[in-house]
Amino acid sequence: MRIDIWSDVVCPWCYLGKRRLERAMGQLDWADEIEIHWRAYLLDPTATAEPKDLGAAIDKKYGPGAFKGMQARLIPLGEAEGITYRFDRALRVGTLDAHRLLAWAWAHGGEQAQSPLKERLLRAYFEDGENVADHATLASLAESVGLPRDEAIEVLAAGGFRAEVLADLEGALDREITGVPGFLIEDRLLIPGAQEPDTFVSVLTRARERLMQQG
Repeated sequence: MRIDIWSDVVCPWCYLGKRRLERAMGQLDWADEIEIHWRAYLLDPTATAEPKDLGAAIDKKYGPGAFKGMQARLIPLGEAEGITYRFDRALRVGTLDAHRLLAWAWAHGGEQAQSPLKERLLRAYFEDGENVADHATLASLAESVGLPRDEAIEVLAAGGFRAEVLADLEGALDREITGVPGFLIEDRLLIPGAQEPDTFVSVLTRARERLMQQG
């Protein structure tokens, strides 16, 4: 079973959804049949590599107090999944280059290379307050999960895998994915949002049964 997940590395619900999906998969004795492919989505296409204040950007977009309310809701939800959200450290930066690196990781080694990098990028952004638009930082994060630093630097400097990222963004539009995370099973069934683990278990189980019936 293939699950394509549209997500952004600066999306707190995407981090939560990743952990909840993993917890759900831990309850499935057939989890080794599932292949995860992370797809690019830009929550804030206007953000650049120059760090800006995240709280001000959130309040400007959603209204005064939105940033405080987001923290109040997400911090306890994160704690339940082993996530320590540090919104006081998080920066408003663009994620195009982070997505290019994730696309390269997939080409380099499939899910085994891409998923650890995705986890590391999320932790770097939400827990460590790192600038995930900075090329040196991105290369170091890639190296920390066993990917070749020199190759990562070369890919980032040369603008590599931009076409793959743009294809992901176009793919989201084609499938009418307007919010993330979005979990698409076999390009047929979309699970929107960071669902509870039990919901993931139920939907994945039904989807597998249906796929088996269809041969």
